[in-house]
Amino acid sequence: MSTFALSRRSLRVLATGVALLGLAATLIASPTSPATAAPTGAAVDATDPTPIDPATFDPGLIISDYNFFNPDALTESGIQDFLEARSCRPSDGVPCLWEYRETTTSQPAKGDGHCLPYPGAENETAARIITKIAAACTISPEVLLVLLQKEQSLLTRPSASGYLRATGYGCPDTADCDAQYFGFFNQVYNAAWQFRQYTQEPDRAFQIGSVDVGFNPNAECGASTVAIKNQATANLYNYTPYQPNPVAVANAGEEGDGCSTYGNLNFWLFYNAWFGDSTLEPFSVLFDDCLNFVGGQGCRVPSLLPTP
Repeated sequence: MSTFALSRRSLRVLATGVALLGLAATLIASPTSPATAAPTGAAVDATDPTPIDPATFDPGLIISDYNFFNPDALTESGIQDFLEARSCRPSDGVPCLWEYRETTTSQPAKGDGHCLPYPGAENETAARIITKIAAACTISPEVLLVLLQKEQSLLTRPSASGYLRATGYGCPDTADCDAQYFGFFNQVYNAAWQFRQYTQEPDRAFQIGSVDVGFNPNAECGASTVAIKNQATANLYNYTPYQPNPVAVANAGEEGDGCSTYGNLNFWLFYNAWFGDSTLEPFSVLFDDCLNFVGGQGCRVPSLLPTP
């Protein structure tokens, strides 16, 4: 059961992205159009004065492993600041994400290479929930924030339905979402858990290498071969199994055609607009081997868990 704050904190100025050893990521204004994973949904608004050029989208490298698996990309206070800086227009009297609170349930460790325990607590903020899930499942909080926007526009246009289906987990293309996974905490935790599953058990429909990726749930829309370069990109395709067709890329911010899908394009656009170059892979030799999956899972520990 969720509750939310009674008064808003003073809006704080958002720092300029995430810096790494003096390299600051460029942060531009948040897109204002709703963005979802719906196959024919509108793309990110590309009318910002300094928009990301959709033509540079590489379907084989949507995000680096470093950016995807870095749980320290943002602190809890950094997440809170980021949420407060969004232009939030809620519907139906629901709270903005910066003021949302929920009592969470404890989750046990899921096995070698999977999520660590999550200690539940009363009245946790969204920022704390995201921080704790990111740490437990070794997923970047930036990725989780982008996922919330890409799936349900939850950072800018939150709704009651959006909180129930926050990350689109358990939501097939041809049916409503599975109600057993409803709820903000439930959705964010299970999405992070699923990304960990994809990584730990990478023998999936989408994996590193040349893979045919469709443009739409309608098979008549066709597919093209994508050279998937890393595990993070494979994870995104396993979660949202479509790539934008050329019409979608050429018309980002507008309507494409009947075969256009925007889920993974929107993920890339949001990440690059909010946090800088999604493909940055700094000092990979020094980064934890278990968080670097270029060329495949190099430190995989066999697991007896089922593979959803």
